[in-house]
Formats: sequence, C-alpha cells, structure tokens
Amino acid sequence: MALLNFKKRDAVENGPVNPTVEAFLQGYSIEVMPRTAEKVEDFRALLPEGTRVYIAHIEGTPIEDMVKTAKRIADEGYPVMPHFPARIIKDAATLENWISMYQGEAGVDQALLLAGGVTNPHGDFDSSMQLLESGLFDKAGFKRLHVAGHPEGNKDIDPDGSTKNVDDALRWKQNFSETTDAEMALATQFAFEAKPIIEWADSLKEAGIDIPIHIGIAGPAKLQTLIKFAIACGVGPSLKVLQKRAMDVSKLLLPYEPTDVITELANHKAANPDFNITNVHFFPLGGIKTNANWAINNGGASAKPVNS
Repeated sequence: MALLNFKKRDAVENGPVNPTVEAFLQGYSIEVMPRTAEKVEDFRALLPEGTRVYIAHIEGTPIEDMVKTAKRIADEGYPVMPHFPARIIKDAATLENWISMYQGEAGVDQALLLAGGVTNPHGDFDSSMQLLESGLFDKAGFKRLHVAGHPEGNKDIDPDGSTKNVDDALRWKQNFSETTDAEMALATQFAFEAKPIIEWADSLKEAGIDIPIHIGIAGPAKLQTLIKFAIACGVGPSLKVLQKRAMDVSKLLLPYEPTDVITELANHKAANPDFNITNVHFFPLGGIKTNANWAINNGGASAKPVNS
C-alpha cells in the first residue's frame, strides 16, 4: 500500500507525508471569491509558488471587484484564472470589455468558462461553448482555457438524469481543443468518492476525449456546511459518503477532510501513470486558510508556501 513507507516532513511534529499524495497534489489549484480573498492577509503565507488561483464570479459581483481581486493576487505572484459565467454576461461587447479589463489591469491570460448558476440568461450567452465560439479569448491571446466537467452529471443540463447533453458538450469541447492555440482542461464539480470519479474519467478516455482533468475536491469543512453546498451544487451519488458520516455520532461533530478520496485517487494515479486526471482543484468550503493548511500538512513539498 502507498500509505506505508511515508517519508518524514521537515517539521517532524506534523507527522509523515504520503509520497503518493504529495506527488498527486503537485500543481494543485484553489478557488476564491473577492470577499473570501479579502480575509487572506498574504497568499504567499499559504500557497506554493505558481499555484493557480481561480476567482469565482457570483451573480451580482461587480466586475471591478473581480478585477481588483485578480490584480491583488497576481501582484503576489500567482497565476489568476477568473470565472466567465456565460449567463451573466450581457453580450459580446461586455465579454470583450471584461477580457480587456482583466488583461490590462491584472495581466490575466487564462479563464474558466462555464454556463454559470443562473437559470435565465441575462443576455446573449447561455453556455461556455458560445463564449468559446465568440473567438474573443483566442483573439486576446489567452494561453489557457478551462471548461466545466461533471463526474456525476448535471441536472441543470440533463434534468432527466441522463448525461446526453453533458456528453455532447464534452465532444464539442474536445473538437474545439484541437483548433485553439490555448491549452484546455476540464475543471470539475467536487465529489466525495473516488470510484465514480475514476469510472467517469476512464469513460471520457474511451470516448476519445483526452482533455486533461483537474478534479474538483471539497476542502476541509464542517459536515453540515459540506452537505448544504453539495445539495445546492447538485452533487450526485457520492453525497452518500457525507450522509453515512452524518449517521455516525462519533464523526458527526468532526470536520470532514478529503484525505480518503485524495489518497485513493493518488494511489490510482501512481498505478496508472497515463490516468487522465492531472491536477487537483480545491473548493475551500471551510475557508481558504483551513484548506491551505490541510494541503501543507498532507502535501509536503508540493504544498510548501512561498513564505515558509
């Protein structure tokens, strides 16, 4: 088992590091919002050099706040990947303006494109595919474009519980990835169980979809918090992992940590080097500091902060 033969951390009191997990966490990314980023005095005290920081754009957040957050984090030395939620972008002129603001003020050259959590579009765009079709990201010379992946399906796209529309969209994105100069990846919704994640990733590969997968993982948080977010975000069958934990009185009050799911995925990756999950993307639902500290305690050199 890869859980054995741990090497020692620099700080012995923190215990041993699983080298397989350390390798799997190399190059992890994390997601923030303007209001959560404000609570972090200095990201360099928490994150390794080169950590990609996604900035989630929630409906109602002024673009000026998004750009200000992007500039602050970029100035601290981190590559920034803001969200572009299609359904809250009014039209192509608005999209072009956002791109120009991010580039001009924060040097942004990468983006996560997604439909967004809004039922009714505010304007001309309904999907990430329409944002890609606009050609504006390629025109601006964006080097990296990520799109959403859904290991357990997406009821907003496939309300009947199938994966037909999601699968069709992935095939479209695969074709687009072969025409754009930007590097592409799938940044996925979070899930709590390794087996369905592995089966989903393998099914994409079998279907000829070879876009690298950055797997979404929920960071440490109170169980009640995670269950609330999981239901709101449409997490599928792996929600039962949390529900089972909630029934165990001895664990009910303990915070959830992603150790088990990450260890399983890391072991699978070590045994299958061509596995198409290449990176971990953290959703810090229990707080950025809590998530970063978990990574530091479990990721060894892969999670060593710049200021450490």
